[in-house]
Amino acid sequence: MQIVVAVFIEAAMKIKVSAPGKLLLLGDHAVVYGYPCIVTAVDKRLYVEAEIINDSENKIIAPQVKESRFVLESIATFKEKFKIKASVKITTRGDFSHNVGLGSSSAVTVATFKALSLLFDSDISEREIFDLSYEVNLKIQGVGSGFDLAAANYGKTLYFIKGGKVIEPLHNEELPLVVGYSGVKADTPFYVRKVAEAFKSKLNKMDSIFKQIKDLVEKAKIAIEQKDLTSLGREMTQNHYLLQQLGVSIPKLDAMVEAAIKAGAYGAKLSGAGGGDCMIALVSPKKTSAVKKAIAHVGGEIIEVNNNADGVRVEN
Repeated sequence: MQIVVAVFIEAAMKIKVSAPGKLLLLGDHAVVYGYPCIVTAVDKRLYVEAEIINDSENKIIAPQVKESRFVLESIATFKEKFKIKASVKITTRGDFSHNVGLGSSSAVTVATFKALSLLFDSDISEREIFDLSYEVNLKIQGVGSGFDLAAANYGKTLYFIKGGKVIEPLHNEELPLVVGYSGVKADTPFYVRKVAEAFKSKLNKMDSIFKQIKDLVEKAKIAIEQKDLTSLGREMTQNHYLLQQLGVSIPKLDAMVEAAIKAGAYGAKLSGAGGGDCMIALVSPKKTSAVKKAIAHVGGEIIEVNNNADGVRVEN
């Protein structure tokens, strides 16, 4: 009996959770300036296991997460807020590499806060997890809107405005997306700052582009609700052309987008900050194979993911 109790206590001191990656469907960069975006969670997940340890320092084992500083900052923020003295061990692993731009840093931040809240039985809401995660993001990167954190936290597909001013679930089914990785790791803070510098020097032009992107987001929201894939694809493609005007696309992404459209996709665009990472194409089942081949033909790597996935959750 004593052995059974001991094993139970040890197991109870470990908490395992996971949070999903994300794809930005529309609203890239404009979301940083208070305009809306649409983001969807994907079924590639980041896993965090947390346990209390008898040590003077926290321990982090994060082979799949390059940005272990997000875990460190999350621990520090949580312990300060809830006056926690105990040390913890955080172990992470991921279904996806941090290189592909699916939001590993955001997923690990949200998952760490969720795991710690359960480990220490803290009374913390979904909204508080988002707010704390956003605080950590700004401390480390200095820029960002939080859409990726919202996707990791709430999951599904969201209509989102910077800082969580609006987080509205869109009640849709999984979208038929093909995802292509450019092979180039994007530097998100660099491209956000690049656009910010351009915004200062070309205020009217940049604001005009952001307003056009906003209009596309609003139309896409309606298209998603009405299951109008033709219109949604058109808005996505137009969004990509506006991102080209912002100077954040690269020839590789442009080639992948054009290849997908020529192969019969409803529409296609880069997803995220640009400069590399992924593009997405909206396709019909009949065209999926042709679109994948077209993207691969110009050097893209197909990433097999499903979207509209669950948000942060406890894992058995």
